[in-house]
Amino acid sequence: MVGKIVTVTIDRPLGTRHPNHPDILYPVNYGYIPGIMAPDGEEQDAYILGVEVPVAEFTGEVIAIVHRLYDVEDKWVVAPVGTRLSREEIQTRLAFQERYFHSEILLK
Repeated sequence: MVGKIVTVTIDRPLGTRHPNHPDILYPVNYGYIPGIMAPDGEEQDAYILGVEVPVAEFTGEVIAIVHRLYDVEDKWVVAPVGTRLSREEIQTRLAFQERYFHSEILLK
């Protein structure tokens, strides 16, 4: 999946709070990829990195997969085409939510 171009519908724009956990503030845009189903039966979730303003929709490249070791679903990391981030940079940007899960970052 890494390297694929996808369009993400943003349902939690940068700067908003998690609907069930108001203590979690989204420092990145977060949403789902319409039409691609994840193992949890919902559309595939995706974090958007490299876009520093709230957006409603974003088309970019899957640059990594956050593989949650004890969860049924993975999260995709999408960025502007050609963007490359290190595993550490991705972990740092996603720590606001991923710190609650045991996961690994899979890169190309």
